[in-house]
Amino acid sequence: MKVKKILVSQPRPAGGDSPFCQLEEKYSVKVVFRPFIKTEVFTEKEFRAQKINIPDYTAVCFTSVKCIEYFFQMAKEMRVTVSDDMKYFCNSETIANYLQKFINYRKRKVFYGASGTIQDMMTTVTKHQDEKFLVVRPESNNDEIVSEFDKSGVNYKLAIMCRTVSNDFGPDEPFDYDMVLFFSPHGVEALKRNFPDWEQGERIVGCTGKLTAQAIRDAGLRLDIEAPSEKFPSLPQAVFDFIKENHKRK
Repeated sequence: MKVKKILVSQPRPAGGDSPFCQLEEKYSVKVVFRPFIKTEVFTEKEFRAQKINIPDYTAVCFTSVKCIEYFFQMAKEMRVTVSDDMKYFCNSETIANYLQKFINYRKRKVFYGASGTIQDMMTTVTKHQDEKFLVVRPESNNDEIVSEFDKSGVNYKLAIMCRTVSNDFGPDEPFDYDMVLFFSPHGVEALKRNFPDWEQGERIVGCTGKLTAQAIRDAGLRLDIEAPSEKFPSLPQAVFDFIKENHKRK
């Protein structure tokens, strides 16, 4: 089956700046950004229940631009001044650059992984053993980063800023994709909840992250594209290679 329509289960990046958008131009495929999940921001009361005093920490870790927004929004609501000496660790350059909306961006206090993976980011984190890290993440999401911080030996605490809920499909919303790309186990759960009778057949399923890969297999689906891998450090690279080979076939 020739892949003509791809579902990227993430929001479309601001400005459309995504490697997946390049697929449309190069291979004439239709790429649809439609997240399976969405986030609900914690209230100040919910955050305070975690007994976190932001000024006690010297470094913050972000794995999404939304977490950056929620962190600074919460600090503002609580009338907390974030120190100019705070260091920031992100798992990609894109996320790191988003910090410019909130801080006086200086390279000496912003760090990110070159490949966009959590493992790459952790290589930098472990070089800063003296810092006290606040790891910002959604509720019940991304256990991979918890595992990596546990192994790192650094001093850290989780700061839950939001919860992940299903972004349900409407009754008249078509699900006619030749390829579906997942970015978290929650997305896989949402697919099964929205379309319990969905049969994969020849459709291609891809993902990023070990936990997401396992969730796909546990759901009884065939995993065709997985990243990061030894050959492809990122999901866009793996998808580009797959589409290139797929479109060679007649």
